[in-house]
Amino acid sequence: MNSSTPLLTKETWHERFFSDGWHTASQRADILEPATGNVLYRVGVAQPSDIERAAASARAVQVAWAALGFERKSTVFRKAAQLLEQHTSDVVGWITRETGSTVPKAHFEVSVTIRCLYEAASMPSQPNGLTLPSNEGRLSFARRLPLGVIGVITPFNFPLYLAMRAVAPALAVGNSVVLKPDLRTPVAGGFLLAQLFEQAGLPQGLLHVLPGGADAGEALCTDPHIAMIQFTGSTATGRRIGALAGQHLKKLSLELGGKNSLIVLDDADLDLAASNAAFGAYLHQGQICMASGRVLVQATVAAAFCAKIAAKALTLTMGDPSTGAAALGPLITEKQRDRAHGIVHDSIEAGAKLLAGGTYEGLFYRPTVLSDVRPGMRAFNEEIFGPVVSITPFDSDEEAVELANGTDYGLAAAVISRSLERALAIGNRLRVGLLHINDQTVNDDVINPFGGKGQSGNGTNIGGPANWEEFTQWQWVTIKEKPTQYPF
Repeated sequence: MNSSTPLLTKETWHERFFSDGWHTASQRADILEPATGNVLYRVGVAQPSDIERAAASARAVQVAWAALGFERKSTVFRKAAQLLEQHTSDVVGWITRETGSTVPKAHFEVSVTIRCLYEAASMPSQPNGLTLPSNEGRLSFARRLPLGVIGVITPFNFPLYLAMRAVAPALAVGNSVVLKPDLRTPVAGGFLLAQLFEQAGLPQGLLHVLPGGADAGEALCTDPHIAMIQFTGSTATGRRIGALAGQHLKKLSLELGGKNSLIVLDDADLDLAASNAAFGAYLHQGQICMASGRVLVQATVAAAFCAKIAAKALTLTMGDPSTGAAALGPLITEKQRDRAHGIVHDSIEAGAKLLAGGTYEGLFYRPTVLSDVRPGMRAFNEEIFGPVVSITPFDSDEEAVELANGTDYGLAAAVISRSLERALAIGNRLRVGLLHINDQTVNDDVINPFGGKGQSGNGTNIGGPANWEEFTQWQWVTIKEKPTQYPF
C-alpha cells in the first residue's frame, strides 16, 4: 500500500536537523548522489554544542517515557511500522538515491526495518524481570530498567535498518536516543526515522537526529547525559569510540567490520555454491560487514568453481540503481573505490590471478573475481568493502578451519556441503559470532542476536532477545514488611 502524500520532502530537512523539532543549523553540507555525483539536497550539520543540548533534552524527558504504560508505548511502534508500510515506495527511492543501493536491496532493507518496528512494539509488554529465591519474610526480585539516554552512531550501507535496529528497541524499553547518522546518508539513516516517529506520536525530545562529523561523535562519547554508545561501523573507528567512551564509563555496543569466510567443500553443488558466493560478495557492491570476503574452496573443485563464479560475474550489470535495471550500483565514494582497487591490484602483483573485473567507471566497480589468493595478500587479510570474490584453495578440512580462523575478525562464516555432519564439524571450530550452514554469510532476520568476536565487536549482541540485555541494566530489589533488628 502506498500513500499519495510523501512521508518526507526536501523542504522538511533543508539546512536543518531534528532536535525538539526541525531547526536550521549553523553549518550545512551538500549530500551527493553516488550514481550521478549530483547534489541531492543540503542538510544541517550538528556541532558538539548541538549534541550537548540534545542529550540534556533527551535526559529530561526520558523518565516520564519510561514510566508510561506499555500499551501507549507499543502503539507508537505499530503506527511507525504502518507508516513505513504505506510509504515503502518513497522510502525505497531515498535509500536507492542516497546510498547507491539497488532497488531490490532497498526493498529488503525497508522490509526488515518494518519487522524491527513490530518486534519493538512487542517489547513493552514482555516480562522484564525475575523473582529470586528469598529468605523468610523478604521478597527478592530483579528487574530490567532503562539506561537513560542512548547515543547511536550508524553507517551508510544499510542506513535505515542499522539505525532502526538500535533506536526502536532502545526506545521500546524506556530509553531516549540521540542518533548521529552517517553524514553521507542523513535522510535514509536519520530524518526518515525522525519523521516516522514524529507522525507516530512519539513524545518530543525522546529522539534527536543530528548528522555530523567526528567532533559530534566525540561529543556523544563524552557527554555526561549519555549512558551508552551503540556504534556500527569500521573497526578503526570503533576502537577510537571504544577508548573514548570507555574512559567516560559508558556502556558500549560495537558492531564492527569482518573478513568473513564462505567454505565450499568438495561435495558441494558448485552451481549453488557459486550463486551463494556471488550473492554474499556482490550484494550492495560488497559494502556489507557480513560480505563473503573470502571464498575458501577445496582444491579438487577449485578450477570448476572459479569458472562458474567468473562466468556469473561477467553477466552482472552495473548502472544507476534508480533505473531499476542494474545488478550493482556505485560504491559510496571515490575514496572507497580507490581503496578497493588498490587491494585488488596489490594482490594481483603478489600473485593472485584476475579472472573477471578489476576495473571501474566512475564509482561503478565491475564485479571482480580473484583466484589463488593466499594469506599475506591484502585481498586475503583486509576487509575490501567492494564487489570482489577472493578465492583461496585448501586441501583438507583442517586447513579450511585454519584459513578461516586466520584473521583477527570474527563476525560471520558459512559452510556449503551435502554432508551436514561434516559442515557442522567445521563450523563448530570457527571463531565467529554468526554461523550459517548451506548458506552465504549475509544474513539478518531481526529476531536473532547479532554480534561478532575479536575485531568484529566487543562481545555484545544486538537484536532479538539480546536487545533486553543491551539496552537495560539489572536492578536487584528486596521488600520486607518491616525493618529487621540488626545486632548493632
